[in-house]
Amino acid sequence: MIKSPFLKAMHVIETIEKNNHQAFFVGGCVRDLLLGRAIGDIDIATSASPQTISKIFDSVIPVGIEHGTVIVRHANESFEVTTFRKEGKYSDQRHPDEVQFITNIEEDLKRRDFTINALAMRKDGHIIDLFEAKKDLSIRQIRTVGNGLERFREDPLRIIRALRFVSQLGFFIEEDTMQHMKQVKKEVENLAVERITNEFQKFFAGTYVNKGIDSFIESGVYNYLPIFKYHSSLITRLPKSFHPISSFGAVIALFHKLDEHILVTEWINAWKCSNNARNEAITLVKALTYFENHGLDEWLIYQLPETYMNRFVNLVHILYPTRKLDIAVVQAMHRDLPINSRQQLALKGDELMRLFPNLQKGPWIRRELERLEKQVVFKRLKNENKQLKEWITCHPPEIN
Repeated sequence: MIKSPFLKAMHVIETIEKNNHQAFFVGGCVRDLLLGRAIGDIDIATSASPQTISKIFDSVIPVGIEHGTVIVRHANESFEVTTFRKEGKYSDQRHPDEVQFITNIEEDLKRRDFTINALAMRKDGHIIDLFEAKKDLSIRQIRTVGNGLERFREDPLRIIRALRFVSQLGFFIEEDTMQHMKQVKKEVENLAVERITNEFQKFFAGTYVNKGIDSFIESGVYNYLPIFKYHSSLITRLPKSFHPISSFGAVIALFHKLDEHILVTEWINAWKCSNNARNEAITLVKALTYFENHGLDEWLIYQLPETYMNRFVNLVHILYPTRKLDIAVVQAMHRDLPINSRQQLALKGDELMRLFPNLQKGPWIRRELERLEKQVVFKRLKNENKQLKEWITCHPPEIN
């Protein structure tokens, strides 16, 4: 019996079938069902063309209609629906030059990357397994569908995906598949960096990331990746205490601390990361450097955004395994802070200027506000306007 979350997509399957077309659950959702893992996105393959799907459903988003893929919106959920297809050559090593829509699920499954992703399931729960994927799942093996050299040459990102599945699932890469990865690995250099970054963000977040790192090293792929190809020892210097890292900004912070000669900006630019990743990496590096020099105190907690706390503690465990740090302690210290930002300080910059009318406006204002912040954060002063004015009057700015 099909259970949730597949039940949410049953309307889509049944609607397609009522319009005289085939439809199956496919790929990772079927794999994860068999593994007893949490189900993520529900993907559907169908004999219906994208145009037909657009006609029979009220809400359709044509995200990749030229390759047969649309998003069907139903009951506030999104379901990716792709027409059965055969593919031609991959001249750009990303997209097939030609896509031929077909009506045969078996032919569609033959084009997929790994056996464990080449599964289809009917709405009654019957599973179509053409490539002994169930056996591979039972022995925890990653193996290509058909000729591995062809699969990896079509799209070298599949090499990175194989490593990512090791990290996420804890599987091993079948011997021939690993050999084919090694033969094609140089082609990884031709990939768009953004695609690689997206895969490695998932790789480093994997439950079995230590096993993934072992396969990463064995494959030698790092010799063809940004930064790593010039600093190949970095990957082998990862601490044995490695834990999954949930964001790429934190990954960059980690590698910067392993070799501080490689600047955060170099990592960000080489891996074409977002501004969010950049800001996170810089903030975490600052917190880690402060921790190295001062340990855990209120000023560190005050400067560390609450959303980064778990990642900071995780990086401390990885980089300094002998320095125990409890996230509950960090959170308690944060709750106990008298203020959470400079905006909450009871003395403002304009008041500070009025206290020292002989000083011109300049960087000294920011420095003095920070001095006051520290006094309040460390609870040496109460965050009261009168007390802050008295203290700064008795400890006036030193202007060089």
